[in-house]
Amino acid sequence: MINNNEILETILMIDNQHLDVRTITMAISLFDCIGETPKTTADRVYDKICRLACNLVKTGESITSDYGIPIVNKRISVTPISLIGANSLGYVEIAKALDRAADITGVDFLGGYTALVHKGMTDWERYFIETIPEALSSTNKVCSSVNVASTKSGINMDAVKIMGKIIKHTARLTKEQDSIGCAKLVVFANSVEDNPFMAGAFNGIGEGDAVINVGVSGPGVVKVALEKVRGCDLTEVAETIKKTAFKITRVGQLVAKEAAKRLNAQFGIVDLSLAPTPLAGDSVAQILEEMGLESVGAHGTTACLAILNDAVKKGGIMASSHTGGLSGAFIPVSEDAGMISAVEKGALTIEKLEAMTCVCSVGLDMIAIPGETDEKIISAIIADECAIGVINNKTTAVRLIPVEGKTVGQRAEFGGLLGGAPIISVNRFRPDSFIDRGGRVPAPLHSNKN
Repeated sequence: MINNNEILETILMIDNQHLDVRTITMAISLFDCIGETPKTTADRVYDKICRLACNLVKTGESITSDYGIPIVNKRISVTPISLIGANSLGYVEIAKALDRAADITGVDFLGGYTALVHKGMTDWERYFIETIPEALSSTNKVCSSVNVASTKSGINMDAVKIMGKIIKHTARLTKEQDSIGCAKLVVFANSVEDNPFMAGAFNGIGEGDAVINVGVSGPGVVKVALEKVRGCDLTEVAETIKKTAFKITRVGQLVAKEAAKRLNAQFGIVDLSLAPTPLAGDSVAQILEEMGLESVGAHGTTACLAILNDAVKKGGIMASSHTGGLSGAFIPVSEDAGMISAVEKGALTIEKLEAMTCVCSVGLDMIAIPGETDEKIISAIIADECAIGVINNKTTAVRLIPVEGKTVGQRAEFGGLLGGAPIISVNRFRPDSFIDRGGRVPAPLHSNKN
């Protein structure tokens, strides 16, 4: 139960510190939708999503009304479509059915146009990956992800090479919107099955038929809490973050359980990630600066982020028995006003962002790069992030946007929660011979735990 003091604290956090539930995501299994033809599968997919998620948006709104807790986004994730459409290879037709279902249910994004190829690729998975640019350019709300590496299996460098090409092709097909298709495409190492956040959400094969996963966020709440311990040592800083994360997660659990009950679905997890927005005062970068940095990107940034991420996880795990997803701190450049400012004044580079991914919850996220960036350089960036994830047994990801027709010094605008970002430079020295080798990078020694 949440006591009166917690209720009063929560009201203050909502009113003054940008506390919100970032998303309620209904994860839906589509295995029972597989048909003999693309149309049959697409029709079944559409019908099931509309049946199970028809009240998702209304339920979110009613919970907000009843409890006063803002719920910013309502989303859907589904079984990886590479598996669902394999029988008929009607992937793009299914993508369009997903988009229609997202429209009719009123959600803002639908994730799960996904392939899991961390160890190898079948012919139909390779074909599926080739359809991603068309699927993302011909839909509005569909999001895509590809898992190309895991600690248990190593890195599928053949898939990594292909994804550089796929990202470039997606950028070209959506160039009129600053290559926004790439903002809906993420490449993973160690992807998780219960992530409620886009663009990487999908319903894993070990999940139930209809599951509610909630992502709760509160960078502004953490920053305000740290303002009260200025001058204190780092142990006190960590304790303050931990206690604040506990309170934030309690709000998420309340919403998740209530939503699951009202929608007749299973309660899955609370993802307690600190996910920023472009709004002032809702920035992970500003938390790091409150910890003592002149600017995020300065030496010490990675250490501050490690303290933040660890304390968030510790506080959240004490607040809910079912935490999951990515749970920690996100560092998406275009979605964080503090990150954008740091890039613009030269304090934050892609190399420093890569170092930060060693200790944060995801990876190189929502970073706009010059449209002329070669596909093999993009593949090499993906390979670097995969190496960090595989060796450190954590999730890492790459969501790069090579903005067609723009270069360093210019700016891309994506709108809404995706925000906008200055184009950041990348190292132009060539990795071609490395990427062209292909094959599979072996799993690390510590993966052999059986």
